Amino acid sequence: MKRIVYTIVILSFVLSLMAGCTPAIPLPTATFIPPTPTLTPTPEPVIGAFESGEYRNLFQEYLGKSHEDVQAKIDLAWEQLFYGDDSSERVYYPVGEDMAYIEDIGNGDVRSEGMSYGMMIAVQLDKKEEFDRLWKWTKTYMYQDDGPYQGYFAWHCTPEGEQLDANPASDGEEWFVMALLFASARWGDGEDIYNYKAQAQETLDVMLHMEETDSPIATNMFNLEEKQVVFVPRLGPVSSFSDPSYHLPAYYELWARWAEQDNEFWAEAAQVSREYFKKAANPQTGLMPDYANFDGTPQGTDDHKDFRFDAWRTLSNVAVDYSWFAADPWQVEQSNRVLNFLASQRIDSYPNQFALDGTPLSGDHSTGLVSMAAVAALAADRETGEPFVQALWDAQVPSGKWRYYDGMLYMLGMLHVSGNFRIHVPN
Repeated sequence: MKRIVYTIVILSFVLSLMAGCTPAIPLPTATFIPPTPTLTPTPEPVIGAFESGEYRNLFQEYLGKSHEDVQAKIDLAWEQLFYGDDSSERVYYPVGEDMAYIEDIGNGDVRSEGMSYGMMIAVQLDKKEEFDRLWKWTKTYMYQDDGPYQGYFAWHCTPEGEQLDANPASDGEEWFVMALLFASARWGDGEDIYNYKAQAQETLDVMLHMEETDSPIATNMFNLEEKQVVFVPRLGPVSSFSDPSYHLPAYYELWARWAEQDNEFWAEAAQVSREYFKKAANPQTGLMPDYANFDGTPQGTDDHKDFRFDAWRTLSNVAVDYSWFAADPWQVEQSNRVLNFLASQRIDSYPNQFALDGTPLSGDHSTGLVSMAAVAALAADRETGEPFVQALWDAQVPSGKWRYYDGMLYMLGMLHVSGNFRIHVPN
């Protein structure tokens, strides 16, 4: 009987513990040991070249090339593209005593794009004679003194100066303005067409105020409501969408500071273009289309809805804005994204055209795109960008039938990547 009672007592005690009663002897507790703090210094904010005055030379920084070796590369490209063999190397052709043109060899014409690129290359390399020759040819043959496009430049002519189309291409005017403002700052202003600053301001005014004239055809070069550059400033569908490669926020930032009027518009346009890139870029590949609507979606159903020849320049436009103004950390993400995509297609042979999802649309590998990819390295992580800097260093100066576009982008790319494409600030 005592044994049964004892068993009942023990069982009752156990049940009481299971019911949540506190045991007589407390359970041990864990001792919290705080982690040793890691003293990570606060990173310094990224400062762009506009503020710092410092321009990175990735050939030196990444590849260890000497200043002399880099300069020799640039000199070789200048001599070949501007003064090389007439039939296979040069794209710059003097005319008479004081003019010259840049020819698109493959198409046999002279384009405002190429003339403005040639002027920019000349001012960056301190080549005033070549700059003035190109500018006089442009004003003599491409500039519209009167008519419905008065104040704009015909987008292409024959080498003899006959206008093939009167309407402008918007990128030509943008690059003319920037080259002229740099020329004014670097060399000072002369008389008439060589008053570079006045000439630049005249074009800026036309770009935003054409619709205030009586032109029956032309529109402003920028849609004032969208604050975006239009594909062609002509009434109709061609002024209802944009071209991502025409968006130059780094230039608009400078115009916001240096223009005589419309400064607030240019500042807003710079920010709009930065946001536009985010909408136009494919989120996986980083590729942008040739043409896009104002909301960033690809425009139309033809080839220009894809990443083709115009769109090569978007790689540079994003990175230069970051290099000069450190405007948006997204520009680093974007540059890494698009370069990583190109690397996945083989760094030495990736095609020059793609659908935005990355489907190859060509088997050709082009020096122009190689050059723009190297400029993107200015905003990319070193691990991602360095192979593209090496690829540009290893590339040959373009020659042959298609040397115009590849050659101009090669020269611009060499200047940017070597730290020789600089902001020349007015006094």
